[in-house]
Amino acid sequence: MFWDWNYVWEIMPTLLRASVVTIEATLLGFALAAVLGLVMAILRMSKSQWISVPTAAVIEFIRSTPLLIQIFFIFFVFPEFGLVLPAMTAGVIALGLHYGAYCSEVYRAGLENVPRGQWEASTALNLSPYITFRDIIIPQAIPPVIPALGNYLVALFKETPLLSAIAVLELMQTAKILGSESFRYVEPITLVGGFFLIMSLVASMFIRQVESSLNRSLRNPGGDK
Repeated sequence: MFWDWNYVWEIMPTLLRASVVTIEATLLGFALAAVLGLVMAILRMSKSQWISVPTAAVIEFIRSTPLLIQIFFIFFVFPEFGLVLPAMTAGVIALGLHYGAYCSEVYRAGLENVPRGQWEASTALNLSPYITFRDIIIPQAIPPVIPALGNYLVALFKETPLLSAIAVLELMQTAKILGSESFRYVEPITLVGGFFLIMSLVASMFIRQVESSLNRSLRNPGGDK
């Protein structure tokens, strides 16, 4: 039998529990990426070359090396220096670092798109750099780049199966275990593929809705009167 519905209903609860781990890794990894990306973007735009150059080098290094190697390095190499991390924690950190480097370029584009006059006005008002970024620059820079950040959220979600390489019991690892136990791989792998497809489509629709809302607010910042 190519497809066994009885087997599908039998493994569905297990896969649903594993999907919670996948979603958790996605949300935690992206939250870390969003914060680290903004920090790296600000540091890269520093006027001091002692800060901007090393930051740019770190970003390019992370972007130019495979995510899987970064996962292995954090999980297997860090213990050599006395830092032992659980598999889930190591995976989330790797996802956050990797996509934080990509998000930093998105943030940097948004920050550089803020009119120069805004920076000069902040300097003229003798505002501190912290107040300038918090109250003037970031509120203008972030909304236009949210759709691009959303695309990285979807990309990060589709990379979570790599965590199975360090035995995180996310969706793909669970599907492989179920397949090895029953010698039936068609149903679990197909269900996992369907789950990723549905969740990616839902996330893409949500991103488009956010983008449309932002476009409307930018075209009509004062609202309807």
